[in-house]
Amino acid sequence: MQAKKLTTCILAASCLLMSSLTDARMYRYKDDNGRMVISNTVPQEASTRGYEILNNQGRVVERIAPAPTEEELRQRAEEERRQQEAEEQRVRDKALLRRYRHPDDAVRALHRKIDELEGLIQLKRGNISVIESQLDAEQSRAADLERSGREIPEGTLSKIERLQSQIQDIEAEIAVQNREIEQIRKSFREDIERLEVITEQERTLPLETESAGANR
Repeated sequence: MQAKKLTTCILAASCLLMSSLTDARMYRYKDDNGRMVISNTVPQEASTRGYEILNNQGRVVERIAPAPTEEELRQRAEEERRQQEAEEQRVRDKALLRRYRHPDDAVRALHRKIDELEGLIQLKRGNISVIESQLDAEQSRAADLERSGREIPEGTLSKIERLQSQIQDIEAEIAVQNREIEQIRKSFREDIERLEVITEQERTLPLETESAGANR
């Protein structure tokens, strides 16, 4: 019985030893002087230069590439950035082609948008003209009272001030819409130029509308 246990222990130890030998790893790398070194460990400074993992028979089972240099990392980051920009441009182009099949389609859309906003501006200028007429009437009435030596009623002064404020507010709205028009022109111009590239077709319509030319 004791002999059997001893034999079992010896077999177990032998298996463990064989397993350890089978799993043994060595490393081959170059030291700081460029000489090839084989060791059971890899120094940190050597690992960045890359190394090879050997089995117990001295055969290469894996190669670890050198750590990338700062220049390689910079180039890699730059390439990733270019690829990301190209993908974003592809997505934008696809969306653009869903809206317009030809650059002229975008030009027509630009004209419609500008005409709509300029129509609103004209309405507001009309409102200003109406208010200015009311303001002129109130200011004339106040001037007549002042010339006759009478005191100008507080209500008249308040109305004059209110009318002036309304004119200023509408003029501010018009200024905002004019800036919006310029931004729309810029955005559409970029889209139209891009459409000419991706469709390989040139626009045949002018970017400026007739109303825009008249206003200028």
